[in-house]
Amino acid sequence: MTNEKSPQQQIDYTLIFIMFLLAIVSSFAINSAESTLPETLKGINFSMKQIQWYIIGAFAVVVTMLIDYDRFKQLAWYLYGFGLLLLLGLEVLPQGIVQTIKGATSWYRIGPLGNFQPSELMKIIIIIVLSKIITDHREKYPKNTLADDFLLIGKIAAAAAPPVLLLIRQPDMGMTMVFCAIIGSLILISGIQWRIIVTAASTFLIGAGTFIFIFIKYPDFFLKYILRGEEYQLDRFYGWLNPWEYSGEQGFQLVKSLLAIGSGELRGKGYQNLEVYLPEAHTDFIFAIISEQFGFIGGSIVVSLFFLLIYRMIHISLESNDPFGSFLCTGVIGMITFQVFQNVGMTIGLLPITGLPLPFVSYGGSSLATYMVAIGIVLNVRSRTRKYMFD
Repeated sequence: MTNEKSPQQQIDYTLIFIMFLLAIVSSFAINSAESTLPETLKGINFSMKQIQWYIIGAFAVVVTMLIDYDRFKQLAWYLYGFGLLLLLGLEVLPQGIVQTIKGATSWYRIGPLGNFQPSELMKIIIIIVLSKIITDHREKYPKNTLADDFLLIGKIAAAAAPPVLLLIRQPDMGMTMVFCAIIGSLILISGIQWRIIVTAASTFLIGAGTFIFIFIKYPDFFLKYILRGEEYQLDRFYGWLNPWEYSGEQGFQLVKSLLAIGSGELRGKGYQNLEVYLPEAHTDFIFAIISEQFGFIGGSIVVSLFFLLIYRMIHISLESNDPFGSFLCTGVIGMITFQVFQNVGMTIGLLPITGLPLPFVSYGGSSLATYMVAIGIVLNVRSRTRKYMFD
């Protein structure tokens, strides 16, 4: 027996309230960071533009919720083809249409609206496609044998490889890692036997160790054959491993970030009281700006908001009685969790700088729109979850 409620009655207002709090944090943090921007960016009101993107994102959430998420399953391969075409366009279209920033050809120019990064859209698409693949596979092969699991891994790899390879070619290692986080999170709950997952994880760790060994022992080989001559990528590693020695160039951002966070101490210096200069702090290093103004307490509150956001999405995923809905939520959880961990980690020197924004807080139109659509999908799953009296 079901406890019938309309989708409108099952809207998760807790999740929406957390999003509202993150929007407030974002607006105030970006507004305070504007005083540190270079003269070329002084005339732009980034906080107001962020609010506008939040309004656009709110409409995107509503539209996403109005569509039954089963429709995404039906349209998965059409969306996948469209996303791949956008990524391929970055390879073949002229520079007047595409844009290269900091060595990565990852954006389309769209006039007064700014730049559009198709990999942001592809993150949502890959979550939908992989969720469909796993759901369809489990319906067809319910016994979960070793052969079935390897077949599922092959399907996942076949679908994930084209976009990941195109991201590596841009090159955009940060976004590549986000895709790997999405894939990994979905594999963990796909029902694949743990001995396969442990073996794959061990192989990955060995590969990562080999990668680091080549970087340390043979930097010239690493630069020529792994980074394909993109020396700025190598600079990021040097700046991460020894930021104080390379504080004038490669480690400049990390050193400034550590100074900003450290100088905030426990309670911070107060709103708009910024003394440490961080280049374009309204984007990747917004967490350092928050920590300088509001100290350890302010940074902890922001991290706690993300903890509550992720906890709530996990609850919705577990509550869903539709495997496809649970997989969708898990993909979103993996995407957001990794980006929060990576962004905060890079500002405190725990992880290398990758250029990934802090979800919902950093300034950015296409990235914010993507996160809002992702939240819309989770709310969609929640609103259409049927509860059973004797469940």
